[in-house]
Amino acid sequence: METSLDKRALAGATAGASAAASAARVPQTVYSILGAISFSHLMNDMIQSLILAIYPMLKANFSLSFAQIGLITLTYQITASLLQPLIGIYTDKHPKPYSLPVGMGFTLAGLLLMSVAPNFGILLIAAALVGCGSSVFHPESSRVARMASGGRHGLAQSLFQVGGNAGTSLGPLLAALVVIPHGQRSIAWFSLAALVGMLVLAQVSRWYKQHPATKKTRASVAHPTLSRGKVAFAMSVLVMLVFSKYFYLASINSYFTFYLIDKFHLPVQAAQIHLFVFLAAVAAGTVIGGPIGDRIGRKYVIWVSILGVAPFTLLLPYANLFWTGVLTVLIGVVLASAFSAILVYAQELIPGKVGMVAGLFFGFAFGLGGVGAAVLGQLADATSIAYVYKVCSFLPLLGILTVFLPNIEGRHAKG
Repeated sequence: METSLDKRALAGATAGASAAASAARVPQTVYSILGAISFSHLMNDMIQSLILAIYPMLKANFSLSFAQIGLITLTYQITASLLQPLIGIYTDKHPKPYSLPVGMGFTLAGLLLMSVAPNFGILLIAAALVGCGSSVFHPESSRVARMASGGRHGLAQSLFQVGGNAGTSLGPLLAALVVIPHGQRSIAWFSLAALVGMLVLAQVSRWYKQHPATKKTRASVAHPTLSRGKVAFAMSVLVMLVFSKYFYLASINSYFTFYLIDKFHLPVQAAQIHLFVFLAAVAAGTVIGGPIGDRIGRKYVIWVSILGVAPFTLLLPYANLFWTGVLTVLIGVVLASAFSAILVYAQELIPGKVGMVAGLFFGFAFGLGGVGAAVLGQLADATSIAYVYKVCSFLPLLGILTVFLPNIEGRHAKG
């Protein structure tokens, strides 16, 4: 006959086994994959920012106007922005793990073509090829980051995006050290970075192909507690917030070196160092935003990141060189923390559509960067670079729209 002690022991063993089984079912964060996809993002975005950083050289070599400089950015960004949501929608239904190294191959081809481009038209084609590479890379790699997150979606997106931000910050530095001294043909040396990225992504693709999520059927396409109308309205608010962030960033990414040269009479290489410092601050801010959003709620992070940066942007056009450096670091850190929070918030609004949401927001961000560069280039030609920064300083005030976002994060939602 079983004693009460035997029963308690059996119950304890059963509970222990059940807990162990539950723990085994809890997905773990796969840091090796997150590291690989972040490194690949670094390679991809380093190449993109390298192109932006050599604009002064291209402007001099090809006698380009500011409007033509903006058109190069527009061509690259529009190619990426139009294709990304379409690729995301397709791969939500039909995952394509090996599309990742193929996308990096487009970037490699664009680099090589740009290094030998004889005229403005070929420069535009090269920029379009780089845009095609980004259009494939971002939706699929964002999906991989979520798959490898182990439920820590903000952390995973931040780790993924910090690679891109680090690469973006390296572009101007490498341009100053390599391309400006050695000329247009030295752009081809960076094709080695694209080749390394292809090799790393081939390994990521093998893991992606074996992941159970690759074989799952489609999930729900609407948030379980919100109507379609509320989801659509929330997405519209997020789009406006992304607009304020990336239109402002377009003024920095495309024209900050010209602003520093024009206002403070800095040489090109010194101006590019300042751009590198700003982009490094963006990388630091990206790391901060995701984990904080996991802990306290993404809506709070969005509030602070977009609206909280407004005092600094409003002061920037009136600052001397020293305070310009300080303010741009603060702007970079604060503003960069928003995108991980916005992207994960949007993915939770529309479950099961990770690729579509990533493609939409990355694509929209790129498209805004391109449109912003073109519009601000026209404005700079008509007025001055300094006037552009006075106009753009008001954009972060759109962060007040965050008040209209619904609370979807349960006990973590505080605002």
